[in-house]
Amino acid sequence: MVKEAQIEKAYAAASESYAALGVDTEKVLKDMDKVSLSLHCWQTDDVKGFESLGESLSGGIQVTGNHPGRARNIDEVRADILEALKYIPGSHRLSLHEIYGDFGGKPVDRNEVEPEHFRSWMEWAAENGLKLDFNSTSFSHPKSGNLTLANPDEGIRRFWIEHTERCRLISEEMGKFQGDPCMLNIWIHDGSKEVPANRLKYRQILEKSLDEIFSTQYEHMKDCIEAKLFGIGLENYTVGSYDFYLGYGARKGKIVTLDTGHFHLTESIADKISSLLLFTPEIMLHVSRPVRWDSDHVVIMNDDIMDLAREVIRCKALDRVHVGLDYFDATINRVGAYVIGSRATQKCFLQALLEPASTLEKLEAEDRGFEKLALQEELKSMPWGAVWDMYCLRHDVPAGAGYINGVHSYGLEVAASRK
Repeated sequence: MVKEAQIEKAYAAASESYAALGVDTEKVLKDMDKVSLSLHCWQTDDVKGFESLGESLSGGIQVTGNHPGRARNIDEVRADILEALKYIPGSHRLSLHEIYGDFGGKPVDRNEVEPEHFRSWMEWAAENGLKLDFNSTSFSHPKSGNLTLANPDEGIRRFWIEHTERCRLISEEMGKFQGDPCMLNIWIHDGSKEVPANRLKYRQILEKSLDEIFSTQYEHMKDCIEAKLFGIGLENYTVGSYDFYLGYGARKGKIVTLDTGHFHLTESIADKISSLLLFTPEIMLHVSRPVRWDSDHVVIMNDDIMDLAREVIRCKALDRVHVGLDYFDATINRVGAYVIGSRATQKCFLQALLEPASTLEKLEAEDRGFEKLALQEELKSMPWGAVWDMYCLRHDVPAGAGYINGVHSYGLEVAASRK
C-alpha cells in the first residue's frame, strides 16, 4: 500500500517536472474528472441477463472461462458494480443491455419491454451517484437467427423494430429521470457465413428499419450506431459494417460507435477520430482488447488505447467523445477485470492530458521534427504514475497495486456464496 506522504512527495516532484514542460498537473487532475467511463454491466454475469427465456448466448459472440463468482441475479450484479467502483477513481456511468431489466422473474419478450422494467435501475443509479446508458439486445433470442433489423421476413423485422423503438423510449425516460442524456447504443449481429447473392438487399432493409426507428424524436437520449467486422459463424458478410454506419451517421446526424475490437487488427481506430468529428455530431467509444479477433480481452494500457486517448485529447474532444467499456472475461475474477480495464483506460487518458500539446504543435509548425520526436519519446518515462497516484488519493481509492487484495478478498467471499 502506497502511503499518503509518499504520494504527496512524489506528486510534488512530478508536478515540478511537468511544469518545466509547460504542463499544469492540477489542471490535468481536474480534466481527468471529465473522463467519465460508461461501465458495461455484462462483465458481471457473462452476458446472461434476466429474461428467463432460456436462450444461450448467440449472435456471433461468446464468453470464455468459468471462473467462480458469476452474478446470478440483479442484486449480485449491482453488488459487483459497486465493489468495482470502490477502486476506480472519478465519477462514472453504467451501461445496461435490455436483457438486464428488472422483470421480477416473469418472462417479458423484447417487443413488450417498458420503462417500468428499468425504474429500479434508475432509482438505484441515482442513489449511488451513477448515470445510465442503454443498449438494445438483438442476440440470444428465438427470433435472432442471422438477421434481425435486416431480415426480409416482415414479421421478424417488425419484431426487432418494435424492440428497438421501445429501447429508445426507455433511454428517453432514463435521460429524463437522471437529468442527463442517456446514450442508446444499437448494435445488431446481422450477417452471413458465406457471401450473400446480393449484399445491397440487406443493407437497404437495414436502412429502412433504422429510418422507421429514428422517426420519433426525443430530447433526453442520444442514438449511437455500432459497426462490426464479423461475428463467429457470420464471417463473410456483416450488414452493419463500418462503411454502412459511417455513411448513415454522417448523412442522418447520428453518433457512430467505434468498438476497438470491431476492426481489422491493422486498422488504427485512433486515426478515425478526427475524421468522424468533422462529419458526425459526437463519437461513442467501446473500449476492449482484441487478440487476433474481437475476443474482448480485458483492457490493458497498450499502444492502441494510448493512441486512442491521445487523439481524443489532441482533438480537444472530451466533450464530444463518450468513453464506454465493452469486454467480458470469465477466466479471471470478474470484478478484478472491471477494475483493471477501467484503470488502464483512465491511465491512458491521464498520460494524454499530460502531453505538452502546445509545445509539440509549435515544434511541428517550425518543422523541428527531431525535437518533436525526441520530446515525445522522453514523455514516455516522465513520472506520470505519481500524478495517477495523486488522482487516486484525491478520490479516496487505493493507489498503485493497493486495490488487488481488496478485489481478491471480495472474490473469495463471492465465490463461496455463488456456487
